[in-house]
Amino acid sequence: MKKINHEDLYNLASYNYELPQENIAQFPASPRDSSRLLVWRVKENEILYNNIFRDITNFLRPNDLLVLNDTKVIPARLRGTRDSGGQCEIFLLRNLTSDFLTWEALVKPARKIHKTAKLKVDDVFITVLNEKPEGIREIKFNFESRDEFMNFLDKSGHVPLPPYIKNTNDMREAYQTVFARHDGSVAAPTASLHFTPELLDKIKNIGVKIAYVTLHVGLGTFRPVKTLDIREHDIHTEHCELSNETAILINECKANGGRVIASGTTAARTLESFANNDKIKSGILDTALYIYPGYKFKVVDALITNFHLPESSLIMLVAAFVANKAENFGHEEEILAQLLDVYENCAESGWRFFSFGDAMFIQ
Repeated sequence: MKKINHEDLYNLASYNYELPQENIAQFPASPRDSSRLLVWRVKENEILYNNIFRDITNFLRPNDLLVLNDTKVIPARLRGTRDSGGQCEIFLLRNLTSDFLTWEALVKPARKIHKTAKLKVDDVFITVLNEKPEGIREIKFNFESRDEFMNFLDKSGHVPLPPYIKNTNDMREAYQTVFARHDGSVAAPTASLHFTPELLDKIKNIGVKIAYVTLHVGLGTFRPVKTLDIREHDIHTEHCELSNETAILINECKANGGRVIASGTTAARTLESFANNDKIKSGILDTALYIYPGYKFKVVDALITNFHLPESSLIMLVAAFVANKAENFGHEEEILAQLLDVYENCAESGWRFFSFGDAMFIQ
């Protein structure tokens, strides 16, 4: 097991691990719920490696509440031209207005795209309204309505697959959960890609309730951590919503002794963003919550998650969650070492990693 000293807990390099390229999943499992599932019963110090995802019903209880992120991935990558005639790429990050016409976007080449610049994608003109650091621009599309904009995206946009996915197949359906319904995400809540309608029905039939939150995945989720001290990382905000119906279900679950199970880091981040002491309240907000070891979870009791990139904010969230389950505050470095050991064991055993990869259920 990797040795991590307490003084290195906040060192970015401590969150690294070896992963062969062949372990990076290039396609989703077929069917979706046939991926492998690791079950980690933290307090019992028990790790079960021999399950597939649909077996998760064996580890759920009638009073549990499964919380899913129902955001919908949009074809957010656009290729066009600058007013000079040169090529450009626009990667939509975050919607800024209710009509969906004004966005924060990453642009390339950023050094040649400044305020008031005019960009063009097919026959559509885009105006740069403002410049922000790190290649981000505020842009506005020349449309009259949201419907016109969405029709344009469907025709001209490309699914923004992560750079480690090299296949060129059409992934619009594969990179979308079966319950996605609210447009606005630029990446999928990948832990939930494993669910099928049939599996969700089985989960309901054993007495588990299902609730939904919405977090539109943007730069805050997938932006790499670059600061050597992870505490200095500046996480970007992401829009999230939690309905009154979901708040009621969560509070009832807690009152009845059930577990709130977050499917994915985005669902977990949303739930923790709306925590209000021992209760949860509904609302709409832009969350900048950054979870890393030392954070104490207030809402989430169990977590479904994929295997994440080294040195990412997502693996830091998972490390924080395992430490919470172990009640190992003050000794989180031991938990991080154990988590990395699990990752490397799975890598050596041929498990599939990242967006289309296998999953773990931490409880």
